[in-house]
Amino acid sequence: MIDSILEILEGIRPDVDFVNEKKLIDDGILDSFDIISIVGEFNEAFDVEIEVEDLEPYNFNTIEAMQELIKKLQDE
Repeated sequence: MIDSILEILEGIRPDVDFVNEKKLIDDGILDSFDIISIVGEFNEAFDVEIEVEDLEPYNFNTIEAMQELIKKLQDE
């Protein structure tokens, strides 16, 4: 799953080192437009529905946090 997430993220922001960056939101690397694009791609690719309440910075600061969010939503 990480590879698929990474492919989506790199398609949206090829200039970001998603593997090593641990504060994508906190450091302002991703902005609201990036998150909107990411959410749309994740919803489609992983057949999940990321809701407004899921749009916490913690869920998008790292690629691992994004994977946890997707797994949690798939299990619901």
